[in-house]
Amino acid sequence: MTMPRALSAEGRSVTFAALSNPNYRRYFRGQAVSVIGTWMQMTAQAWLVVSITGSSTALGLVIALQTLPVLLLGPYGGVIADRVDKRRLMVALQSAMGVQALIMGLLTVSGHVQYWELCVLAALLGLNNAFENPARQSFVLEMVGPEHLRNAVSLNTLLVNVARAVGPAVAGILIAGVGEGWCFLINAASFAGVVSSLIRLDRSKLSPSKPIVRARGQLREGLSYVSTTPQLGIPLLMMAITGIFAYEFQVTLPLFAHTSLHSGPEGFGFLTAAMGVGAVGGALRVATSGTTGIRPLVRAATGFGVAILLTAVAPSLPLALITMAMAGWTSVTYMTTGNTTLQLTAAPTMRGRVMSLWFVAFQGTTPIGGPLIGWIIAASSPRLGLGLGAVACFAVAILGTVASRRLIRPEFLGGDESEIAAAAIGPAPSSDADDAPPPLRRPAGAPALQGTRG
Repeated sequence: MTMPRALSAEGRSVTFAALSNPNYRRYFRGQAVSVIGTWMQMTAQAWLVVSITGSSTALGLVIALQTLPVLLLGPYGGVIADRVDKRRLMVALQSAMGVQALIMGLLTVSGHVQYWELCVLAALLGLNNAFENPARQSFVLEMVGPEHLRNAVSLNTLLVNVARAVGPAVAGILIAGVGEGWCFLINAASFAGVVSSLIRLDRSKLSPSKPIVRARGQLREGLSYVSTTPQLGIPLLMMAITGIFAYEFQVTLPLFAHTSLHSGPEGFGFLTAAMGVGAVGGALRVATSGTTGIRPLVRAATGFGVAILLTAVAPSLPLALITMAMAGWTSVTYMTTGNTTLQLTAAPTMRGRVMSLWFVAFQGTTPIGGPLIGWIIAASSPRLGLGLGAVACFAVAILGTVASRRLIRPEFLGGDESEIAAAAIGPAPSSDADDAPPPLRRPAGAPALQGTRG
């Protein structure tokens, strides 16, 4: 794997093209304030649970409680996102997330935090995420338009992973020095930045999808739309499988650092940070020259599996840091390719529901994968837990290859975003037809793809 060469002026303009949009630039700055705090909280929460309980199963349960609402309510969160003003919904829910972090910080700093309280607060945060994430994912297109969507998604991923590189490392130092509670308090304060940026957006420059009128059967309609549209169903099924087995790093990494590498909170923080460093390089590469479609998704899944497998067998912390950087690179490529393909393929009136299913596949599967991987680690070792994630990546690469050959027209297998958007949606709709769904592109005689979970 090679790192990107230094970017020329022209290359930089391509890599950061979405930042030419004033609204996105303001939104990006607000997110930059918040996501470092979010990664600090995630790191501190995982280490706090391990410190209180000493149990991998207990850690898996907390993470499961935080993501169970996504599994149960995420698809309905997508329906709400299609019905309401996404920006206003995000302001309310981001504010609530700040309050949750503040309560967790005060309990921890006071020395009275208990395991059951962490479980309750994790469940409340998950309830919030079930409704906030579909709105946030589908709001990006309303800010930047289809021409900059892939770039904006890549830059969002870049931002998250710069924070992944900084936040956990800072959290590890704070945990060792002053305790976990300050990580939660700093995260609570950081939400002021993102809420302020949303309030100050120039609404006249947004292109919101027309909210759908509330009616019965809209959740079922979204599920049916995905199940009969293979270019949506295949990426969702691939992410659901990897979501269960490969993306359980909140469970595997603390125990991998503690048990397999015999390292403290600093080692755990630096493992997570190494993944973030690699993800930054991957996000820059995707922002400049990434593609969308099933074939690029299969290649990214294969690379992700190789990186996780190398981490599982790494004998020391320095080598594990290298392989985790590789995992970050390939993970970002995998997520961004799938995310952009879905947004460009989905009809405007379905985008919230489709992206809610993406979030369910990515994070809502954790109530299944978190306890499962935690139990496997308790019965064997963290290395085996990581190894199962690698096997899952290889399996979905095979699945994507086989299923796409049978169910998908060639233009959906790989190409740039304009080709996929043109194939899936056709000519840009007039203002009178903004909400008309694109024609389904299942080959004649081919069965509808089944198995996507919602």
